[in-house]
Amino acid sequence: MTSFRSIRLLTYLMFFIFAMTTDAVGVIIPVIIETFDLSLTQASAFHYGTMLAIAVSGIGLGFLSDRFGRKAIIVLGLGLFALCCFAFALGSKFAHFLTLVTLSGLAIGIFKTAAIGLMGDISNDSSEHTRTMNMAEGFFAVGAIVGPAVVSYLLQQAFSWTYLYVFAGGLALLLVLIASRTEYPQTKKVTDKPTTIAESLGMLKDPYALGFSFAIALYVITEAAIYVWMPTYLLSYSGDWGVIATYALSIFFVFRAAGRFLGAYILHRFEWQAVLALFTGAVAACYVGAMLMGVNAAALLLPLSGLFMSVLYPTINSKGISCFPAQQHGAIAGVILFFTAVAAALGPMIMGLLGDVMGDVFYGFVFTAGCAVVLFVLALLNLVWDPASARLNN
Repeated sequence: MTSFRSIRLLTYLMFFIFAMTTDAVGVIIPVIIETFDLSLTQASAFHYGTMLAIAVSGIGLGFLSDRFGRKAIIVLGLGLFALCCFAFALGSKFAHFLTLVTLSGLAIGIFKTAAIGLMGDISNDSSEHTRTMNMAEGFFAVGAIVGPAVVSYLLQQAFSWTYLYVFAGGLALLLVLIASRTEYPQTKKVTDKPTTIAESLGMLKDPYALGFSFAIALYVITEAAIYVWMPTYLLSYSGDWGVIATYALSIFFVFRAAGRFLGAYILHRFEWQAVLALFTGAVAACYVGAMLMGVNAAALLLPLSGLFMSVLYPTINSKGISCFPAQQHGAIAGVILFFTAVAAALGPMIMGLLGDVMGDVFYGFVFTAGCAVVLFVLALLNLVWDPASARLNN
């Protein structure tokens, strides 16, 4: 039997690869605005097109890995992702690139739901599942640092940003070859009846699925606000530490990466309910402080929020998945991924609309600060009442 350590590493690298492309969009959007003479709304489709495609793929295709096995669907998703990435070198029109990022979103949804389901298969209990998710998100955070850095380097050297996708495609193809030769554990089942798409959609009626998905959506809105709109908001910075405002997004990604690796250790020592309440409170405090004290304070507080955000997504995600039997992990991962991607698309879009209507992106961040406060309140209620304990302890 293949070591789970090898399986985990392969899974972590999948998160690293797709983070390189999805989290580099904030650096790419200003370039395509100038190249194709686009409005902000048109250019933002480069972000929400991918996210909505991931949402559709997650809710509609999340059951595939439960039915056909994690390995086959991971290879399929990674292969499609690689093809989309290589195709960036074959065109030069905005419509061509927008089509490809949308199709790549479908591919990401396919292999990510399978990978998340796989992490449940190789975890012995809910606590180990949460730690594994935190490690995967740690690799995602590193990819989010590498992707924008690669684009920035390419632009400085007068190369096209599309080479980022070609590079990511090459890494994805390498993972396809490795995964196809690796022995994966069998999907845990308590029944021979496979999950269907109807059952996946039926999970939307489950209060646990909805509760954890709503919490995920609130978190994602607070995170996406940083990497999509913070550089624009900080253009009005007038303090003495201009270098912090200039590199605020990189600082945020570094904090998020460090925090996610640290999160795996913290959750090993403390109860997840308390960690969730403490860290959501810290994120809310960063946002509220940034709004009350102005853009100069925001240049410090918003990047700092990444350190506290780091543990939230993998913890909420893994606990939501662990509330369901193992043969439904792929399907529930798809449901949660649907809410993740929809929030990642609509959150920044709402912020942009508020900024256009009110005349400043600051008002979009006020909306996001409200989402952070609501998430903190939910975490406090979870700490007090612990409503998921019945399912998690089964």
